[in-house]
Amino acid sequence: MFVILRRPKVSFVLKGVALSAAIVAIGIGISAYPPAGYAKDSVETATNQPSDDNVTALPANANVQIALAPPPPKNLERMVTVRSGDTFMKLMTGAAVSRTDAHGAIRAMRGIYNPRDILPGQTLTARFEYHKAIQGQRFVGLSFMPTIDQTIQVNRTEAGTFEANLIERELEHRVAHLGGSIDASLYTAAKRAGLPSNVVIDIIRLFSWDVDFQRDIRPGDSFNVLVERSHLNNGEIARWGELLYADMTVSGKTQRYFRYESKGRKGRTRIGYYNAKGYSARKPLLKTPVDGARLSSGFGRRRHPILGYNKMHRGVDFAAPSGTPVYAAGKGTISSIGRNGGYGRYIRIRHNGRYSTAYGHLRRYARGMKRGKRVRQGQIIGYVGSSGRSTGSHLHYEVLAKGRQVNPLRLRLPSGTRLKGKNLAAFRAVRTYLDRRLAAVSEGTEVASDKNRSTN
Repeated sequence: MFVILRRPKVSFVLKGVALSAAIVAIGIGISAYPPAGYAKDSVETATNQPSDDNVTALPANANVQIALAPPPPKNLERMVTVRSGDTFMKLMTGAAVSRTDAHGAIRAMRGIYNPRDILPGQTLTARFEYHKAIQGQRFVGLSFMPTIDQTIQVNRTEAGTFEANLIERELEHRVAHLGGSIDASLYTAAKRAGLPSNVVIDIIRLFSWDVDFQRDIRPGDSFNVLVERSHLNNGEIARWGELLYADMTVSGKTQRYFRYESKGRKGRTRIGYYNAKGYSARKPLLKTPVDGARLSSGFGRRRHPILGYNKMHRGVDFAAPSGTPVYAAGKGTISSIGRNGGYGRYIRIRHNGRYSTAYGHLRRYARGMKRGKRVRQGQIIGYVGSSGRSTGSHLHYEVLAKGRQVNPLRLRLPSGTRLKGKNLAAFRAVRTYLDRRLAAVSEGTEVASDKNRSTN
């Protein structure tokens, strides 16, 4: 016996329900989006008067999905880090800020900050907010920290323009006493004591007239400094200030120098370091006109490394990497510059009627160097090289007294200039103040700084 199964017919009742649901859906669409030429209010008025004739109820178990409009995007921030060669405009456009808004923000900022002063490594944060009128994100401002204790904020005003504000964090000023024993080099010992590189360089330059850092330093030598330091409220170091005092003990002999500000003849402030008697630390000539160098050959007779026979070496050689800066040993005038036989690229500086210095085997000259140019002590005049008759990168350095080469390492230069009159009396007051501060602050500690004290 066979049973034939037929597809059941859909009842007229179910068909009627489905048709009614479709009509309701179409009615909802018409009320939300009326055809052109129909006023929306009239449609809403009609649909707000339901009757049994034009509304059909859906079944209780009908699955109805209502599509909701997505929420507006949240406000956002874009951060960009400054790289070498970046401009403020490039940074802002890189953060998706329009050129018009970027121009407005930069123009507002110029009154409190020069955009050209921005440095590699700094971070700029651009802020955006969702704006209904444009259905998208709109640039509303930026912020960045030019220094650890300063924040610059630029905000869009209600009028659509930009205004800039400088916010400064309060700092506490202190004086720190740091020092230690020298095992290998002053630089290593000072860094170990917690001093930053720029302060260490200041200390090295201060003592470079008295100490030959390549040969004079011995294990057990020591140093002490008083240095200003500014802190944030959480104790973090915001910046290092002035070096107020420094001493070095080398081979049992101690050199002490105090910072003093004086007024020049034209009212200009001059800053210098002086010993306890008021003599300037600055001498006519530097002992070593190149940093980080090693003495590779002294003054006197030696076997020439290229010529192969004994020959008088009328200078000293400092081995250093090619490109290391060479400094003018003292202020003076360039009397000779150019190729000079076995010296290679050569510079001679006349300092006064008695002394001149010469520099040989240079890789190149500093920009602007020429005969007759006046240079100041410590100014870069060239770079270490191996030009001329040379077996490796080094500086050949000579000191000439009345045209005759003398041993730079045995040269006894006169003391620096001495303070006189009112300046000497004012300096003595500063010296006493710093001596008391040094006695009151033990090594490794710090006290509040008196920023308002008078020094002259």
